[in-house]
Amino acid sequence: LERAVERTTRWARRCREAHRRDDQALFGIVQGGTDRELRERSAEGLLPLDFPGYAVGGLSVGERPEDMYRTLEFTVPLLPADRPRYLMGVGRPVDLIEAVCRGIDLFDCVMPTRNGRNAMAFTSAGPVRLRNRRHAEDSGPLDPDCDCPVCTRFSRGYLRHLFQAGEMLGPILVSWHNIAFYQRLMTELRQAIEAGRVAEFRSRHLAAPSAGS
Repeated sequence: LERAVERTTRWARRCREAHRRDDQALFGIVQGGTDRELRERSAEGLLPLDFPGYAVGGLSVGERPEDMYRTLEFTVPLLPADRPRYLMGVGRPVDLIEAVCRGIDLFDCVMPTRNGRNAMAFTSAGPVRLRNRRHAEDSGPLDPDCDCPVCTRFSRGYLRHLFQAGEMLGPILVSWHNIAFYQRLMTELRQAIEAGRVAEFRSRHLAAPSAGS
Protein backbone atom coordinates (compact mmCIF):
# COMPACT_ATOMS: atom_id res chain seq x y z
CA LEU A 1 0.00 0.00 0.00
CA GLU A 2 2.88 2.36 0.80
CA ARG A 3 4.46 1.75 -2.61
CA ALA A 4 1.10 2.32 -4.28
CA VAL A 5 0.72 5.68 -2.55
CA GLU A 6 4.21 6.72 -3.68
CA ARG A 7 3.44 5.62 -7.24
CA THR A 8 0.17 7.59 -7.23
CA THR A 9 2.05 10.72 -6.16
CA ARG A 10 4.60 10.28 -8.96
CA TRP A 11 1.81 9.84 -11.50
CA ALA A 12 0.05 12.92 -10.17
CA ARG A 13 3.21 14.98 -10.61
CA ARG A 14 3.61 13.80 -14.20
CA CYS A 15 -0.04 14.49 -14.97
CA ARG A 16 0.20 17.99 -13.52
CA GLU A 17 3.23 18.75 -15.66
CA ALA A 18 1.61 17.36 -18.82
CA HIS A 19 -1.86 18.85 -18.41
CA ARG A 20 -2.32 22.05 -20.40
CA ARG A 21 -6.06 22.26 -21.14
CA ASP A 22 -7.88 25.23 -19.61
CA ASP A 23 -11.30 23.65 -20.20
CA GLN A 24 -10.59 20.76 -17.81
CA ALA A 25 -9.98 20.57 -14.07
CA LEU A 26 -7.37 17.97 -13.13
CA PHE A 27 -7.86 16.62 -9.61
CA GLY A 28 -5.20 15.14 -7.37
CA ILE A 29 -6.30 11.86 -5.78
CA VAL A 30 -5.42 11.22 -2.14
CA GLN A 31 -4.87 7.51 -1.50
CA GLY A 32 -3.80 5.38 1.46
CA GLY A 33 -6.64 3.03 2.29
CA THR A 34 -7.82 3.48 5.87
CA ASP A 35 -4.30 4.20 7.13
CA ARG A 36 -4.05 7.69 8.61
CA GLU A 37 -0.31 8.07 8.17
CA LEU A 38 -0.44 7.08 4.50
CA ARG A 39 -3.34 9.44 3.84
CA GLU A 40 -1.37 12.28 5.42
CA ARG A 41 1.70 11.39 3.37
CA SER A 42 -0.36 11.26 0.18
CA ALA A 43 -1.93 14.67 0.85
CA GLU A 44 1.47 16.19 1.68
CA GLY A 45 2.76 15.03 -1.70
CA LEU A 46 -0.21 16.40 -3.64
CA LEU A 47 -0.92 19.77 -2.04
CA PRO A 48 2.24 21.48 -3.38
CA LEU A 49 1.09 20.60 -6.91
CA ASP A 50 -1.83 23.03 -6.45
CA PHE A 51 -4.57 21.02 -8.18
CA PRO A 52 -7.92 22.74 -8.95
CA GLY A 53 -9.60 20.07 -6.80
CA TYR A 54 -8.78 17.03 -4.71
CA ALA A 55 -10.32 13.57 -4.65
CA VAL A 56 -10.42 10.93 -1.94
CA GLY A 57 -9.87 7.57 -3.61
CA GLY A 58 -9.58 4.00 -2.40
CA LEU A 59 -12.78 3.91 -0.36
CA SER A 60 -16.06 2.03 -0.84
CA VAL A 61 -14.06 -1.02 -1.88
CA GLY A 62 -15.26 -3.45 0.77
CA GLU A 63 -14.36 -1.74 4.03
CA ARG A 64 -17.05 -1.19 6.68
CA PRO A 65 -18.99 2.09 6.35
CA GLU A 66 -17.72 3.09 9.80
CA ASP A 67 -14.13 2.76 8.56
CA MET A 68 -14.89 4.87 5.51
CA TYR A 69 -16.45 7.61 7.65
CA ARG A 70 -13.51 7.53 10.06
CA THR A 71 -11.07 7.81 7.16
CA LEU A 72 -12.94 10.82 5.80
CA GLU A 73 -12.82 12.48 9.21
CA PHE A 74 -9.03 12.56 9.21
CA THR A 75 -8.53 12.95 5.44
CA VAL A 76 -10.89 15.77 4.45
CA PRO A 77 -9.34 18.32 6.88
CA LEU A 78 -6.03 17.80 5.08
CA LEU A 79 -7.50 19.21 1.85
CA PRO A 80 -7.89 22.90 0.94
CA ALA A 81 -11.29 24.29 1.93
CA ASP A 82 -11.36 26.51 -1.17
CA ARG A 83 -11.14 23.59 -3.62
CA PRO A 84 -13.81 21.01 -4.44
CA ARG A 85 -13.40 17.75 -2.54
CA TYR A 86 -14.53 14.67 -4.42
CA LEU A 87 -15.27 11.22 -3.00
CA MET A 88 -14.81 8.64 -5.73
CA GLY A 89 -17.20 5.77 -6.41
CA VAL A 90 -19.54 6.23 -3.44
CA GLY A 91 -23.29 6.15 -4.10
CA ARG A 92 -25.50 4.79 -1.31
CA PRO A 93 -27.82 7.59 -0.09
CA VAL A 94 -26.66 7.13 3.50
CA ASP A 95 -23.02 7.41 2.42
CA LEU A 96 -23.67 10.60 0.46
CA ILE A 97 -25.24 12.24 3.49
CA GLU A 98 -22.52 11.09 5.86
CA ALA A 99 -19.77 12.19 3.47
CA VAL A 100 -21.26 15.65 2.93
CA CYS A 101 -21.48 16.06 6.70
CA ARG A 102 -17.72 15.38 6.74
CA GLY A 103 -16.90 17.99 4.10
CA ILE A 104 -17.23 16.21 0.73
CA ASP A 105 -18.61 18.21 -2.22
CA LEU A 106 -18.68 15.85 -5.21
CA PHE A 107 -19.49 12.21 -5.94
CA ASP A 108 -19.67 9.83 -8.85
CA CYS A 109 -21.22 6.37 -8.85
CA VAL A 110 -22.90 3.94 -11.22
CA MET A 111 -25.43 2.87 -8.60
CA PRO A 112 -28.50 4.82 -9.86
CA THR A 113 -28.17 3.51 -13.41
CA ARG A 114 -26.73 0.08 -12.62
CA ASN A 115 -29.56 -0.62 -10.19
CA GLY A 116 -32.02 0.88 -12.64
CA ARG A 117 -30.86 -1.52 -15.35
CA ASN A 118 -31.47 -4.35 -12.90
CA ALA A 119 -35.04 -3.36 -11.98
CA MET A 120 -34.25 -1.78 -8.61
CA ALA A 121 -35.66 1.67 -7.87
CA PHE A 122 -34.68 4.03 -5.06
CA THR A 123 -37.72 5.49 -3.30
CA SER A 124 -38.52 7.48 -0.17
CA ALA A 125 -39.90 4.26 1.36
CA GLY A 126 -36.81 2.20 0.56
CA PRO A 127 -35.70 0.14 -2.44
CA VAL A 128 -38.33 -1.32 -4.76
CA ARG A 129 -37.33 -4.50 -6.60
CA LEU A 130 -39.65 -4.55 -9.56
CA ARG A 131 -39.06 -8.18 -10.48
CA ASN A 132 -40.92 -9.23 -7.33
CA ARG A 133 -44.24 -10.76 -8.31
CA ARG A 134 -46.20 -8.60 -5.87
CA HIS A 135 -45.68 -5.60 -8.17
CA ALA A 136 -47.32 -7.30 -11.17
CA GLU A 137 -50.77 -5.79 -10.56
CA ASP A 138 -49.60 -2.65 -8.75
CA SER A 139 -51.15 0.42 -10.39
CA GLY A 140 -49.37 2.88 -8.10
CA PRO A 141 -46.27 4.93 -8.93
CA LEU A 142 -42.75 3.89 -8.07
CA ASP A 143 -42.62 6.59 -5.39
CA PRO A 144 -45.73 8.55 -4.36
CA ASP A 145 -43.44 11.32 -3.08
CA CYS A 146 -41.64 11.74 -6.41
CA ASP A 147 -42.81 14.04 -9.21
CA CYS A 148 -40.39 12.84 -11.88
CA PRO A 149 -41.87 11.99 -15.32
CA VAL A 150 -41.61 8.26 -14.59
CA CYS A 151 -43.56 8.40 -11.34
CA THR A 152 -46.25 10.68 -12.80
CA ARG A 153 -46.83 8.58 -15.92
CA PHE A 154 -46.07 4.91 -15.28
CA SER A 155 -47.19 2.35 -12.71
CA ARG A 156 -45.06 -0.23 -10.93
CA GLY A 157 -46.99 -2.95 -12.70
CA TYR A 158 -46.24 -1.53 -16.13
CA LEU A 159 -42.57 -1.02 -15.32
CA ARG A 160 -42.33 -4.61 -14.10
CA HIS A 161 -43.95 -5.76 -17.33
CA LEU A 162 -41.25 -3.97 -19.33
CA PHE A 163 -38.52 -5.89 -17.51
CA GLN A 164 -40.35 -9.20 -17.78
CA ALA A 165 -40.79 -8.66 -21.51
CA GLY A 166 -37.16 -7.66 -22.02
CA GLU A 167 -38.09 -4.19 -23.27
CA MET A 168 -35.17 -1.75 -23.16
CA LEU A 169 -37.56 1.00 -22.05
CA GLY A 170 -37.72 -0.55 -18.57
CA PRO A 171 -34.06 0.05 -17.63
CA ILE A 172 -34.21 3.51 -19.20
CA LEU A 173 -37.24 4.60 -17.16
CA VAL A 174 -36.07 3.22 -13.82
CA SER A 175 -32.60 4.72 -14.34
CA TRP A 176 -34.28 8.05 -15.11
CA HIS A 177 -36.26 7.85 -11.88
CA ASN A 178 -33.21 6.84 -9.84
CA ILE A 179 -31.23 9.82 -11.13
CA ALA A 180 -34.15 12.08 -10.22
CA PHE A 181 -34.19 10.55 -6.71
CA TYR A 182 -30.49 11.35 -6.26
CA GLN A 183 -30.85 14.85 -7.67
CA ARG A 184 -33.70 15.58 -5.27
CA LEU A 185 -31.73 14.19 -2.32
CA MET A 186 -28.74 16.41 -3.09
CA THR A 187 -30.91 19.47 -3.76
CA GLU A 188 -32.56 19.05 -0.36
CA LEU A 189 -29.17 18.56 1.27
CA ARG A 190 -27.83 21.78 -0.26
CA GLN A 191 -30.92 23.61 0.96
CA ALA A 192 -30.38 22.22 4.45
CA ILE A 193 -26.78 23.45 4.40
CA GLU A 194 -27.89 26.95 3.37
CA ALA A 195 -30.56 26.98 6.10
CA GLY A 196 -28.23 25.65 8.79
CA ARG A 197 -30.35 22.51 9.26
CA VAL A 198 -27.88 19.81 8.26
CA ALA A 199 -28.07 17.95 11.59
CA GLU A 200 -31.86 17.85 11.38
CA PHE A 201 -31.73 16.72 7.75
CA ARG A 202 -29.24 13.99 8.58
CA SER A 203 -31.28 12.65 11.51
CA ARG A 204 -34.49 12.61 9.50
CA HIS A 205 -33.04 10.91 6.45
CA LEU A 206 -30.95 8.35 8.28
CA ALA A 207 -34.09 7.23 10.10
CA ALA A 208 -35.94 6.81 6.79
CA PRO A 209 -36.19 3.42 5.04
CA SER A 210 -34.41 4.78 1.97
CA ALA A 211 -31.21 5.70 3.80
CA GLY A 212 -29.48 2.34 3.58
CA SER A 213 -30.53 1.55 0.04
